[in-house]
Amino acid sequence: MKELIEFIVKALVDDPSAIEVEEVEAEKTTTFKLRSAKNDIGKVIGKRGRTASAIRTIMTAVSARQGKKAVLEILE
Repeated sequence: MKELIEFIVKALVDDPSAIEVEEVEAEKTTTFKLRSAKNDIGKVIGKRGRTASAIRTIMTAVSARQGKKAVLEILE
């Protein structure tokens, strides 16, 4: 899942080397903390949050197959 998030986000931003994804696992929930360059944060979120919502939708579909819940946090 972490690699999938990195792959999607790196294709969107101008500075892919600044992308960091941290995975924090709990019992039934996995939280992914995404950090990017300040200039690219708007591209990750998208207009009205549509890009972030689309990434979260993909994560939900993948995590449902694994029987877990995945959460994406976008940080600066």
